[in-house]
Amino acid sequence: MDICRNFTEAMRDTAIFDMDGLLLDTEPLWTKSMKTVSERHEIPVKPYQFKETTGLKIYEVVAYWAVKYPWQGASVQQVSDEVIEDIIALSKSEGRVMPGVLPLLRQFRERGVRMGVATSSPRRMLHELISYFELEHYFDVLCSADEVGFGKPHPAVYLHCAERLRSNPLQCIVFEDSFNGMVSGKAARMKVIAVPDPAHFDDPRFAIADERLHSLEEFHYDYMLS
Repeated sequence: MDICRNFTEAMRDTAIFDMDGLLLDTEPLWTKSMKTVSERHEIPVKPYQFKETTGLKIYEVVAYWAVKYPWQGASVQQVSDEVIEDIIALSKSEGRVMPGVLPLLRQFRERGVRMGVATSSPRRMLHELISYFELEHYFDVLCSADEVGFGKPHPAVYLHCAERLRSNPLQCIVFEDSFNGMVSGKAARMKVIAVPDPAHFDDPRFAIADERLHSLEEFHYDYMLS
């Protein structure tokens, strides 16, 4: 009896997913959209510099550009809105659901695991893309960093998602592809499964993740154990 009770208590009962690069293959498309819009407004930021702001909200990203790579003309708000419009359209035309996502979501749903999305992407993009790719029925809540004060690597969006799910952060497992996202989940005191882009899989910084996978196809339910 005690063994069964301890096993039940040790199980993680909540799974929280990042969206871009984890659920959807949209991470590279952000680079395309930001390049298109920055060139349109002659913002002197180079594509290799986009990695400086991975995980931040788009308004934080463009505000960062305004300080480090100032330009004349369009406001931070206007440039941000244009990036959002472009990335949503591009994601619908070129994006796809990542390998292993659907089987994992089905497995969690069958086992009664509570599920949420916690992303730094804008609320509008989150809802449009989760609906467009027909994933909305898997999730109990959808959370954007728009709803909190800070984007990743701050833990606010993960803590907010756990609160809306009525879950203890210590009983949550996070799925992330980026370093800043991983830091966000760890700072929220959650178990983190990192699924980095192949080009960054061997990045030593991912050593702080609880597990590192090449794909969600490698996930085993035993990872839900503490």
